[in-house]
Amino acid sequence: MTIEPGEPWGTTVDRPDKLRYLVGDAVITSALRDGSARPVAVAGGDLHRTIGGRNPVGREKVLKLPIDLLRVTLDDGEPQHACAHVLIQLPTVRGGWWRGPVIMIMNAEFIGDWHVVARGHPNDGRAESCAWNADFGARQRWGARRRLPGNQHVPHPQIETRSFRERTWEFDRAMQISVDGARAASARRVQIIVEADAATVYA
Repeated sequence: MTIEPGEPWGTTVDRPDKLRYLVGDAVITSALRDGSARPVAVAGGDLHRTIGGRNPVGREKVLKLPIDLLRVTLDDGEPQHACAHVLIQLPTVRGGWWRGPVIMIMNAEFIGDWHVVARGHPNDGRAESCAWNADFGARQRWGARRRLPGNQHVPHPQIETRSFRERTWEFDRAMQISVDGARAASARRVQIIVEADAATVYA
């Protein structure tokens, strides 16, 4: 069951056997999907910061937390998963952050030092998107980037925020896609489906 507003999230349990302490969102997602069934403790990364930055190493009691995953399909490729975020932008040689659309799809609240969304939750059954329109100017992008670390967002007609369970983006040109901070591929079509309660982590 995904979390309901006002309800406690997770349960305190004894540390499971063979618990893996992992740092980095891409590493965590890979471990959650490797089929080994070995439990995963989140010890660093953007998901770790979102769930409170608790250090699980050495604890006899840990938090057991259900989380959603983002199922990501690029063009007609095989689906992959993200636990924290997906970033869509032009390739760096064509402008990257500074030109064209920039879309941040969030299961966590953070991308590095940037506090992208504040109202999302990794187990609410939804993802949050923050999209910069292609016409968003370089000066405005610089201002937006400076405000992101403190979550000091200013409403702007060329910034769209939305909460969703499933969404597809299509582009006229190939976009650069990063999944959990790792460069994935280039694609013109990106589909994101939220898989609620898809995994369990410890913290």
